[in-house]
Amino acid sequence: MRQRLTSRLGRRIAQPLALTTVAAVALAACSTGGKADSGSDTAADDGKNGGTAAIVVTPGADSEKVPVGRKVTVRAQGGSLTSVEVSSPGPGRLSGTWSKDKSVWTSTTPLAPGATYTVRAKGETSGGSALDKTGAFTTEAAKNTFVGEYYPDKGAKVGVAMPVSITFNKPVQDKAAVERKLKVTASPAVEGAWSWMKDRDGKDRIDYRPQKYWKTGTAVTLRMDLAGVDAGGGVYGTQQRVVNFTIGDAVTSTVDTKKKTISVAKNGKTLRTLKVSTGKEGFETWNGTMVVLSKVPSIRMTSSSVGIFGPEAYDLGAVKWDVQLTPSGTYAHAAPWNEGKFGVVNGSHGCIGMSTSDAKWFYDQVHLGDPVTVVNSVDTVATNNGYGDWNVGWETWKQGSSLD
Repeated sequence: MRQRLTSRLGRRIAQPLALTTVAAVALAACSTGGKADSGSDTAADDGKNGGTAAIVVTPGADSEKVPVGRKVTVRAQGGSLTSVEVSSPGPGRLSGTWSKDKSVWTSTTPLAPGATYTVRAKGETSGGSALDKTGAFTTEAAKNTFVGEYYPDKGAKVGVAMPVSITFNKPVQDKAAVERKLKVTASPAVEGAWSWMKDRDGKDRIDYRPQKYWKTGTAVTLRMDLAGVDAGGGVYGTQQRVVNFTIGDAVTSTVDTKKKTISVAKNGKTLRTLKVSTGKEGFETWNGTMVVLSKVPSIRMTSSSVGIFGPEAYDLGAVKWDVQLTPSGTYAHAAPWNEGKFGVVNGSHGCIGMSTSDAKWFYDQVHLGDPVTVVNSVDTVATNNGYGDWNVGWETWKQGSSLD
């Protein structure tokens, strides 16, 4: 029967990451004010002006949280600058202008809130000696922030059909700005793409999937550089995440609603073909590919949890060996009440029923991220009903990206 859990299984909320200063160096104040700083730098004794030449940065690392309206100034005392880079992983690199003599660099890009910026500057004295400066500062946090609920978890081993999925707790108006700061890499490399959608709760969600299923043994890394990124409307990101996971064996299952069977293969070799029952008329099992979301050894199944009342109402009590395929309540599970009807009658409200022994065997074979494809049914499962990503053609999927 289709069931719905009261909470999203297999996911966790990614909590905001506390940003700290990097290489806590004190940065010297220039003539515009601020706190003095020795910093991580190289200075030189300049004989022409009788003092020590140095690169001075404002604001400094020992400053309080820096207001976003403030400009960053890098000044070469007793010399000139050759390069300046001020950047943060989320918002990226600041642009700036130079004084005519290249002794001063001033930022022109606004600072992002809740971000840690690293400053790297090089220069030389009037006598030709090298100058070098590295430091960091952190800006004031934004009052309105967003975070992404991401899956899979760090360190997980998942099936070959598992996409990378991020659901945001605030509306994302500037999807391109957010998508640019999300990156997935894989070894071996794959062709993959992000695609935006609305979650079942109406929240903005973005999934990444390869063109074809992942290969067994692939190492995947998700990077979220969202700290200080403006999602539009003054809502700023807070997350810096690196999430690594791996791809396990290729366990694929095919359910044929006409034959009333499920065939299970592992790494291309068929293990078993089992007799099943699927959804009856009016409650047909979703067609297309679904992805295993969770497994529980026992769960109470009631029709009221999926909005079925009246003559079709049911309360099955504790049902064993439950493999969840959609948040809307599609499971593969033991259905001992249908004993003798497997392979003969489709009589469920959408779930895939098996004998208790077969359900236990299936439960032991599959894992999070494994695909279960249903054929010869009706109504293809929606993309956002779990991970229906694989039911979208590749060219159409790529059009869901906000980037050119």
